[in-house]
Amino acid sequence: MICSFRSTMRRSTLILLLGFSGVLPLSAQDNATAYQTPPKPLADLVNVPPTPGVSVTSKGDYLLILEQALAPSIDELSQPELRLAGLRLNPANNGPSRIRYITGLKIKKMSGKDEVAVSGLPASPLISNVQWSPDETKFAFTNSTDSKIELYVADVATAAARKVSDLALNAVYGAPFRWMPDSKNLLVKTIPASRGSAPEISRVPTGPTVQENMGRKAQAPTFQDLLKNTSDERQFEYYATAQVVRIGLDGSTQPIGPVGLVASAEPSPDGQYVMLEAVHRPFSYLVPVGRFPLRTDIYAIGGALVKTLNQGELHENVPYSADGVPTGPRNYEWRNDTPASVYWTVAQDNGDPKQKADIRDKVYLLEAPFSAQPKEIYASTYRFAGFEWGNETTALASERWWQTRKTITKVVNPKTGQATVLFDRSYEDRYSNPGQPDTRRNQYGREVLNLQPNGEILMLGFQGASPEGDRPFVNSLNLNTKQTKELWRSQAPYFERPVAVIDAAGGIILTTRESPEENPNYFVRNLKKRIAPIQVTSFPHPYPQLKGVQKQQLRYKRPDGVDLTATLYLPAGYKKEQGPLPTFLWAYPAEFKSKDAAGQVQGSPYQFNRISYWTGAAFVTMGYAVLENASIPIVGEGDKEPNDTYVEQLVSSAKAAIDEGVRLGVVDPNRVGVGGHSYGAFMTANLLTHSNLFKGGIARSGAYNRTLTPFGFQNEQRTYWQAPEVYNNMSPFMNANKMKTPLLLIHGEADNNTGTFPIQSERYYNALKGMGATTRFVLLPYESHGYVAKESLLHMLNEMNGWLEKFVKEPSSPTASQPNRAGSGK
Repeated sequence: MICSFRSTMRRSTLILLLGFSGVLPLSAQDNATAYQTPPKPLADLVNVPPTPGVSVTSKGDYLLILEQALAPSIDELSQPELRLAGLRLNPANNGPSRIRYITGLKIKKMSGKDEVAVSGLPASPLISNVQWSPDETKFAFTNSTDSKIELYVADVATAAARKVSDLALNAVYGAPFRWMPDSKNLLVKTIPASRGSAPEISRVPTGPTVQENMGRKAQAPTFQDLLKNTSDERQFEYYATAQVVRIGLDGSTQPIGPVGLVASAEPSPDGQYVMLEAVHRPFSYLVPVGRFPLRTDIYAIGGALVKTLNQGELHENVPYSADGVPTGPRNYEWRNDTPASVYWTVAQDNGDPKQKADIRDKVYLLEAPFSAQPKEIYASTYRFAGFEWGNETTALASERWWQTRKTITKVVNPKTGQATVLFDRSYEDRYSNPGQPDTRRNQYGREVLNLQPNGEILMLGFQGASPEGDRPFVNSLNLNTKQTKELWRSQAPYFERPVAVIDAAGGIILTTRESPEENPNYFVRNLKKRIAPIQVTSFPHPYPQLKGVQKQQLRYKRPDGVDLTATLYLPAGYKKEQGPLPTFLWAYPAEFKSKDAAGQVQGSPYQFNRISYWTGAAFVTMGYAVLENASIPIVGEGDKEPNDTYVEQLVSSAKAAIDEGVRLGVVDPNRVGVGGHSYGAFMTANLLTHSNLFKGGIARSGAYNRTLTPFGFQNEQRTYWQAPEVYNNMSPFMNANKMKTPLLLIHGEADNNTGTFPIQSERYYNALKGMGATTRFVLLPYESHGYVAKESLLHMLNEMNGWLEKFVKEPSSPTASQPNRAGSGK
């Protein structure tokens, strides 16, 4: 029997070496299983209610306020879960098993002050998939119950919601519904009544599992949650099976297409057709469902099959590269600015970036009634990255090439095919980012370029990177002359960024504004009149007890001349006269092909002090100086690969950050710890292995043995057999004998991230233990790559705090590492 969401499950599975308070026990036999709570300043960061999310209508007349749930309990996280074909699903209600729900909805007129709670919601709602109707007079959403997922629609004018149908939705494979253009009907993926009972999970095999390759390359990443046997296949087919139904707001229904493994169902802009994509056999035990064969059909709205566009193949042999793509047609989409035209992309180099080709991709278009031959509408020098449609004579096309970090944007005339380059730049160069074009909803309710009569569009620079730090902007861009004009830019002492354009002609925009002491709230700003912005929301400070925490944006250099940045947090009330502080450095490395791009300033000193429980910043509450987001660029210019000098650049960047803190008089070089998550955990282990800069480290959910990811990792595109010395030198596991600094390892036992199997931490801990290192391994039950349960988060903070207290803040234990000599190598 399947248990409900809120049923009480057994409290935990085996937790390795969990739980401590105060002095950390080092005995490997201390296998405490009770969850622990950290000191109150850290616990408060987990228990604070999240700031609501906001969605605004394109007209800018209404604001929908989305109240978000607190972290779920471990009881909720331990509900039954199936992991099939790269998906994680809840078999009780046929939805995703790991989701942060919305628990309340409020509507606010932009011109008013009152926030009206939406009525008609179910008791204790678990809301997701919120979508505005095309005419924005309504919005739809799903509510998850113990046994099914239901469809609701709310009227904006009355702020009243109601359940549209008793049909159960199938949400295991993405959003389970789409609005039709008339705003009176929805396309819904439902669970067919004919599906029957779930197949039993068989424990008795019918034979061995066999995979075979006949000489073809299949260099796949180390995906997780894959199908493993015929029992898994039957389970996947059962839970992914759906029937597409058109549901009217009056409750009427019309099935469209056959029952199948429906991946998506998208109406044409005019609502006369539906493009339905369905997965079919053969399945794979090597790649997830996104690479399974996909059939793409067009149906008339009445349900009749009009055209089969593609009978796709299994993609196990996609070249393992950021520029690698499948052979054959891919990415079928409706054109937003015409009634019913579908376009798709076909690689001209067999999807292999190593093949020489003047044209990498071609884009084809087919118009209703889909009986003519497709016509070529665009040829791409690099990988085609998509269209921003405008009208019959104007669109923007984007191309991208990872190996050179090149991105090109062209102005295209869809009628003639004429194209001219608008932007040709490196996407690593944050300073030259022109921003995102403003869009509007057209007569079909689809997003298109918001073209002004003189051929101008507004460009919104959401981050607005600059040598002065991030300063978001709004520019006007003339597509005919290619000239830009700055209309507005964020100014000190605030960090303000554009969210939406309410009236392009009138210069009215919606922004969020924040400062170090003021959390983000929404404002209406007039770009043409020099008047104060009008505040729309008044979300309170999420943790007023932390007001006074000091923040400073640091800029410094490493010895090879690369400019670096970090955000320095200091405890409230701290003064330099009190002496330097124990310090926690938190970072995540990034690869670059240019030193100039690597050295660009990131962040803003005027952003709100977001003291999240997730990063190192949390420990400013415990009296540490924190070097947050310290830049760790790994640069390989020209023909050089960044990772060829990974260790040297890693250590040099970390030392530069510490030296800058020492220069400022706030960092004690003999009391510095380092931490990171995922690739930041990998960084942490390498820093402790190859330097004497730190007294202790914390590595969460990392990968430490790169021979377990032999076909590349992060942005390394070479295989293990092409660069074995790089893989070996960069693998902390291979260098476990060099570790002399205490290291805390934390991992979720259900990690689904590519490459970071829990065995990475398990085997690395065993290697360190075998070499006599001081180490501790914490395995969090039911947690994935990102931890979500309240108990897990509190325990994580308690473990981290105890480790830092013992080995960084008060490094007096004889079991701790030898005194630091900042900058010395091992």
